[in-house]
Amino acid sequence: MGAIKAADVAKLRKQSGAGMMDCKNALVEANGDFDAAINVLRKKGQKVAAKRADRDTSEGIAITKINSDNTAGIAIVLACETDFVAINDSFKAMASDFVDVALNHSDKDSFLAADFGGMTIAEKLTEQTGVIGEKIEISGFERVEAAFVGSYTHGSKIAVLVGLNNKVDNAEELAKDLSMQVASMGATTLSYKDFDAEFVASETEARIAAIEKDNIELGRLGKTLKNVPQYISMVQLTDDVISKAKAEVEAQLASEGKPEQIWDRIVPGKMDRFVSDNTTLDQEMCLLDQDFIKDEKKNVADYIANYGDVAVTSFKKVSLG
Repeated sequence: MGAIKAADVAKLRKQSGAGMMDCKNALVEANGDFDAAINVLRKKGQKVAAKRADRDTSEGIAITKINSDNTAGIAIVLACETDFVAINDSFKAMASDFVDVALNHSDKDSFLAADFGGMTIAEKLTEQTGVIGEKIEISGFERVEAAFVGSYTHGSKIAVLVGLNNKVDNAEELAKDLSMQVASMGATTLSYKDFDAEFVASETEARIAAIEKDNIELGRLGKTLKNVPQYISMVQLTDDVISKAKAEVEAQLASEGKPEQIWDRIVPGKMDRFVSDNTTLDQEMCLLDQDFIKDEKKNVADYIANYGDVAVTSFKKVSLG
């Protein structure tokens, strides 16, 4: 075997991202055969990956990519073990290259099987595990298709896609604001109308039990007790429930001696408070029912209405950890 050429070492280093000595050693082991050297590096990655298979990948990069006409978007997380690796420029470049490929795939499996410079994405991840010495994986993969798709990424830690059913004026602004809402407030579904009745019943029981338990401790400490709601979602607030609550408010006003002619100025505010106190699940989980982060005087549904004939078709979030 002749001497290993510096040009081959440089070529292998550029393609694999491995260090100079790792590339040189791989070429030596492969007797100068470039393709065989790639396999040497890949086998090294497999060994490292096997040893680190149970490691947590709580660091990395969340990144999005939208196609040219804003009708499809992808969000992925390229995850690693430490922030030291996540902030490396070569790791960031790899995430960018991966998301470009991911945009052409509808699911994670087909993406991992996609070609990436003569190997699959999955093989590249294994190779880079050997190069970097940490477990590297795609821990998040989400796709949204709609008449208009926008996105927002929060500090490379959270990435959100939002799909709209109509490309209205300022659709990009709307989609970004909604994506920020999801990133900030953690909505997991669109509306309370999406809830299963059994889920709501179970959550109601669990939440009331948790508050009552907290109140025992608060009472022992002489602190103000938390409000124990009767309900937690708008889906439970039937016409009968609302009518009963309104009647109770009016009865209270009467007992307080408030003149009936001023009730119409008091009752709406108290009913708004009743609804707010009894829809905590919606406010936590439902995008349209949350208070809008840029103007808490309105909810997200009201904010969307300002843009005219447009609605959210879907949203997806990926995040580290």
